[in-house]
Amino acid sequence: MSVLVVTGTGTEVGKTVVTAAVAAAALAAGRSVAVLKPAQTGVAPGEPGDVAEVRRLAGPVTGAELARFPEPLAPDTAARRAGLAPVGPEEIAQAARELAASHDLVLVEGAGGLLVRLDEAGATLADAAGLLDAPVLVVVQAGLGTLNTTTLTGEALRSRGLACAGVVIGSWPAEPDLATRCNLADLPGAAGAPLLGAVPEGAGALGPEAFRAAAPGWLGADLSGTWTAERFASEYAAGPYRG
Repeated sequence: MSVLVVTGTGTEVGKTVVTAAVAAAALAAGRSVAVLKPAQTGVAPGEPGDVAEVRRLAGPVTGAELARFPEPLAPDTAARRAGLAPVGPEEIAQAARELAASHDLVLVEGAGGLLVRLDEAGATLADAAGLLDAPVLVVVQAGLGTLNTTTLTGEALRSRGLACAGVVIGSWPAEPDLATRCNLADLPGAAGAPLLGAVPEGAGALGPEAFRAAAPGWLGADLSGTWTAERFASEYAAGPYRG
């Protein structure tokens, strides 16, 4: 894949850290990488945004940001309140295609979830993925409640004819509870796509060298990593109920 769209089942699920991990693993595999952030919200002019964080953690990737809005809101709302033009799916697709012409992998990181509105017409990241005919990587939460949001996102992708590349757990806790451990087996069915990785809780706080060295071990082979769902699940297997 030359373009991979990265979305989440909601906000604060770890999209940026997962994007950085995917970028780091691809760089370690010798691929050139670009990261495109169509709409950066909640960051003032001159402040580092998600692209800067990916570059800090992953290393020498090409970064691009199409629009920036100061308030931490959905892109459509943030653009309207700031009196600025929104960014639409056609603009996103064009920018991704231009980056793909000179990079092995382009990661397009969305804001919030798949169907967050980009403009007043109701365009979403899903529309951009459709224009690009690009697979979508879904970053999910680890614990209770994730099966519902993962199922909804998977159904939204399928209803639009979009391919789900797989799911990655954005923050795997150091001490997973029963629901979290059971979700390892249940997430692929909820998503209708394979589990492709699990990034440990607090990974974004690692130093860049440690992050880059560890990233391939958090991701499966489809994402240039060495992680396997089977091996990981065996470490956290939830035994039968014996009440």
